[in-house]
Amino acid sequence: MTRFSANKVVDTVIVGTGAGGAPLMAELARQGRTVVALEAGPKFDANRYTPDEMGAQELYWRHERLSGGTTPQAFGGNNSGTGVGGSLLHYGAFLPRMDPRDFQLKTETGEGEDWPFGYDELLPYIERVEDFIGVSGPASYPWDAQRRYAYPPPAANGAALKMRDACDQVGLRHADGPVALVTQERDQPYYGRRDACQNCGACHQGCRNSSKSGADNTWLPMAVAHGGEIRPGCMVTGFERDTQGRITAVIYQRAGREERQKCRSVVLSAGAVETARLLLHTGLANSSGLVGRNYMTHISTQVWGVFDDEMRPNKGYPSLTITEDMIRPKGADFAGGYLLQSLGMMPVTWTAGLARGSNRRGESLARTLAHYNHSAGIGMHGETLPRDENRVTLSEERDGFGLPKPRIDYSYGPNEEAMHRHATDVMTALWRSVDAKDIRVFSRAAHMIGTCRMGKDSAKAVVTPYGQSFDIDNLWISDHSIFPSAGAANPALTIMALSLRTAEAMMKVL
Repeated sequence: MTRFSANKVVDTVIVGTGAGGAPLMAELARQGRTVVALEAGPKFDANRYTPDEMGAQELYWRHERLSGGTTPQAFGGNNSGTGVGGSLLHYGAFLPRMDPRDFQLKTETGEGEDWPFGYDELLPYIERVEDFIGVSGPASYPWDAQRRYAYPPPAANGAALKMRDACDQVGLRHADGPVALVTQERDQPYYGRRDACQNCGACHQGCRNSSKSGADNTWLPMAVAHGGEIRPGCMVTGFERDTQGRITAVIYQRAGREERQKCRSVVLSAGAVETARLLLHTGLANSSGLVGRNYMTHISTQVWGVFDDEMRPNKGYPSLTITEDMIRPKGADFAGGYLLQSLGMMPVTWTAGLARGSNRRGESLARTLAHYNHSAGIGMHGETLPRDENRVTLSEERDGFGLPKPRIDYSYGPNEEAMHRHATDVMTALWRSVDAKDIRVFSRAAHMIGTCRMGKDSAKAVVTPYGQSFDIDNLWISDHSIFPSAGAANPALTIMALSLRTAEAMMKVL
């Protein structure tokens, strides 16, 4: 039900309800601001979340995107989400922090781009996020002695245990990774009871018992409790502006009708592709010419092996064991670094990766598929460098809303190729050390980062270090499109921390 009328001038309209939009919405509403969040997807009932992979595709952003470049990226479940809660509905809940060195890569190596602030500036917001949503982790984290987690880690599955053995064999430190789920029953503020993780392994298909910490069971209930309004099924297509160029209303389509909501400010939290597409389509906030440019991913190469022991990769939390020893590997021929994590995987996803990542067909493919229950993987998340030619542009094709479909051109450069080779060698050595057979390498990229860089110079950035547009002072961006660099960590935690920081800045001017 619509709470605010179209003619009511609300303080803020937020486009998107995921990691970038939800914390900001909660904070603004808690401080008494009137907030409307427009979500392109539906609102799901938790009872619809299912371990069935095919049914879970309704959580994925399935609108067509055109891929180009020499290493084009696969979209769909690998990246974006749709529905109230955004990508956090189906993300894997792996929640590492960015390494402090990743904020200053250019200063350190001469490559990439520095952030306009350092790790210490963001740390208080990171800790606020972890405390509010609920994160499990080890009692002692080898790479950060000061870090503490509220919940003990879940039980390790076969892949996690096997990777620990391998790390011990080759001399790498390892630990239970930070995981955005609760392993003990929790009374979540504004939401109610969240059950302890049952280790069902279906994190990417939603979470029936709300053990996984998303936006739908943390930030969004808080926002609604304080008077915020969430409108599902609303695809934003444009803006109205006054004579000074400030945005006065957001235009969107709902159930085939064009509607609008008047507002004092707008926050784009639609992700690196959709935020850039909307700005390019409307011609806004691009005096720098950087909207859509410097698109980044994480190099997410996987190495799988077959073991005599049963691994049952569909069982247990998928990605528990972590090592950060490769964040800055000695003697590397590339800038930056990568982290490694164990991999379990549901059968359809595993099979699709095998089909894309190998040339096995027929009887050879059938034999490989038969080894699913004895398979385990190790995956990397590696930093890619921002490059001008990696970018989002508008194609000539139109979608069902009349918007140009986005085209994403993406190619690895020499740094990415070198990191991929290094990580492949390390992961292969790990599996060989514990007698893996039939070792296979899947080359892939994950996450969507960049396209609306933040910075201190309006000629070199789209938004300020707080996410405010240099061109339009009542337009803000709160998602991973503003990352100047990719870092090695999964982006969700950093997005949420930045969202809280942007909310504080907005409250000073609203």
